[in-house]
Amino acid sequence: MNIKKLEAVVEAILFTMGESVEIERLAAAVEHDEDTVRKIIRNMMIRYEEEDRGIQLIELDGSFQLCTKPEMYEYLIKVAHIPKKHVLTDVLLETLSIVAYKQPITRLEIEKIRGVSCDHAVNKLVEYGLICEAGRLDAPGRPILFATTEEFLRYFGIESLDDLPILNQETIEDFKEEAEREVMGEDA
Repeated sequence: MNIKKLEAVVEAILFTMGESVEIERLAAAVEHDEDTVRKIIRNMMIRYEEEDRGIQLIELDGSFQLCTKPEMYEYLIKVAHIPKKHVLTDVLLETLSIVAYKQPITRLEIEKIRGVSCDHAVNKLVEYGLICEAGRLDAPGRPILFATTEEFLRYFGIESLDDLPILNQETIEDFKEEAEREVMGEDA
């Protein structure tokens, strides 16, 4: 199979699947090694970006997905129903960042960090598909462990959790001081 044919097959698979597909599955489908398929996809990604097209290829933690470029959304909503945009409040963002940096994590551990109940926040984040159950802790009561999802990566436009900003100790101390002021009822 020549390069053009390989690209066409990969494009057809990604278009049809509508969700991300692992590089291993793509390589098996086109009967080539993963490095070759990854190079083909990278070249396609560059071409999609350079050309004036409405679609793009994105990588999500070792998987690839064909999707609409964000600048095309305003035109899509004229045809399709307006997609439901989830509002992430400060509480949801705080809970989500704890999960993202500490995963897998239990509800109780999140509550210890936040200092308040997190039932509503965790339930909303699960409902929005940004976090999911990632197993159970081997401890009394077998509490549920939570982790971020592929939708989390997509929502924030990052390829993997390695792309999360690194928090230095000074930033962490600033966050702690701000949280303490909020708890005491002072203005930040």
